[in-house]
Order: sequence, then structure tokens, then C-alpha cells
Amino acid sequence: MAERTRNNEIKFFLSDDEKFILDEKWKLSELKSRSDFLRQLIIYGYVFDVNYDGLKEYNKELNAIGNNINQIVRLCTKTGNIYADDIKEIKELLEKIWHIQGYILSKQPYKSL
Repeated sequence: MAERTRNNEIKFFLSDDEKFILDEKWKLSELKSRSDFLRQLIIYGYVFDVNYDGLKEYNKELNAIGNNINQIVRLCTKTGNIYADDIKEIKELLEKIWHIQGYILSKQPYKSL
């Protein structure tokens, strides 16, 4: 049996209502165990459940945009010319990156300071 890295057991008591609230918040967090949930709460003072599903699509889009920009740069390097349409396309691609970035940030939990 593997040796535990956490050897200090803490025992405390909750009312039925408090236990119900704890269990519901733990289920909503989607953390593996109640202990994980409580550790996050103790260490950070709060538990954020951040959904990273959108990042996969974001990374895919970002990769495609990067590839497009690289193709434009290679063409400019090869020909020694840069065209207004190329600059326009790069600006549009960068605008798309900022738009996606803003959307992702708008979905993050708000924490006031």
C-alpha cells in the first residue's frame, strides 16, 4: 500500500442542513472527492469550477490562424513583396483572435478584489 502524503485527519461535525449544502456544493464542483473540495476551499478560500471545453476549439482556431499568418509571411519572404491584401488579412485574423479571447474571458468567474 502506498504511503499517504496527507497524514493529518481532521474531524468536525455538521448539522444535516450544513452537510446537505456541503454535499451539493461538492457535486457542483465536479471535484473527485469531498476531501479535494474541502482542501481547495481551505487553501484558496473559494472553489471555482472552470469549464475548459471552449479552449479546445479556441486552440484549434488559434492554430489555424497561426498557420494562415505563417503562409502569408512565407509568401512575403519568398517574393520580397507584401501586399495590402496580406496586411488586411493579418489584421482580420488578429481581430478574430481578440474576439475569441474576449469571449473566453467573459465566461470566466468574476472575483472582486
